Amino acid sequence: MEATSPKAVRLAYLVSIPIQYQAPLLRRIAQEPGIELTVFYGSDYSVRKFQDEGFGVDVTWDVPLLDGYRYEFLPALYDNGTWSVMSPLSRGLFRRLQGRNGEPGFDLLWVHGYATANSLVAMVAAKALGIPVLVRAESWLRDRQRSGLKLAAKRVFFGILREMVDVVLPIGTLNEQYWRRYLGDDMPMARMPYAVDNQYFQDRSTAAAAGRSALQAELGLDPARPVILFASKLTERKRCEDLVAAYAMLSPAPGIEPHPYLVIVGDGELRRALESQAEQTGLSDSIRFCGFKNQSELPRYFELSTVFVLPSRHEPWGLIVNEAMNAGRPCIVSDEVGCQPDLITDGVEGCVFPAGDIPALALALRKVLQNEESAARMGRNALTRIVGWSFEQDVQGLRSAIAQATGRFVA
Repeated sequence: MEATSPKAVRLAYLVSIPIQYQAPLLRRIAQEPGIELTVFYGSDYSVRKFQDEGFGVDVTWDVPLLDGYRYEFLPALYDNGTWSVMSPLSRGLFRRLQGRNGEPGFDLLWVHGYATANSLVAMVAAKALGIPVLVRAESWLRDRQRSGLKLAAKRVFFGILREMVDVVLPIGTLNEQYWRRYLGDDMPMARMPYAVDNQYFQDRSTAAAAGRSALQAELGLDPARPVILFASKLTERKRCEDLVAAYAMLSPAPGIEPHPYLVIVGDGELRRALESQAEQTGLSDSIRFCGFKNQSELPRYFELSTVFVLPSRHEPWGLIVNEAMNAGRPCIVSDEVGCQPDLITDGVEGCVFPAGDIPALALALRKVLQNEESAARMGRNALTRIVGWSFEQDVQGLRSAIAQATGRFVA
């Protein structure tokens, strides 16, 4: 990590729990000259074996969540082992922001999310100390319908929030639209795109090529047939059932297996229902359920695939799409996947279809898989596009936010 500099901006970052997607970014920021980062966590349950509500299985992440950056776990006032509005709820941040035992206080507070008790208490503490606040969140306007009463309450809430926040950090186009809607066009912003560790996934996917034949044999796949891949939680929001139904529409005649395979990676509450649906199609010989796979295992499946599909509804972003693009694979996403406007142009890096429109999804599959060159071309475009959506853009955005909030241009 970067040694402490008397001119470095002391940045406190508050987040609920260690997250596999954020850890590589935090390591990258910790290496940045002029920024002295300390991460404050409300709970440590994600670094222990825990039951993931979406996957429905015990999870122990196989990527380092706490290496390479300075962090502290705040003492808990309330922590029930879940991530909610009231949990975790911590104490002690005011003193840490202020400074203790001769240590200087912090120059800036960065908060992930704005609608939890921990986040709000932290922002109030920072404001009481005269410390500027940065906020990053996933919200977008297409999420779901709200009643008039809820919208009125939301406007009041955001009127208060605006007084506590100095700069927001949009993760993409839809998130920026959200902030402008509720905080105004004149709210200071610095885009900090939702990215993954591009080099990690590119390297892992390249290395996985040597083991492709072994994975094909393990899954009983004919190497001559293309592979459609779904990899996510098997929950209602992810709409894997729409993909199974669209896959059945690829059958050239009743009872005839489609040319591509469908490989489903993940677990969750709908797994049994999806397996039953696959049986009912009569095409289950060409459908594989692979169960939960940890993050380091996923590049093997990206490399195996011809096209990746995420048919979700109300998906705030979909970082799994970033990962698949780093493998040079085209992606088919619904128009309710938040990353779509920034990463997937219909017919270029993959295809976009209206969420819930199963015939349109089947048409998109046919379009990508019409020939090997079509899929390969879209895959090359996907890799080219994701290279410019990286941690380096995140660091640039963070530096811009620091400058806007403090007037200091870190060296």
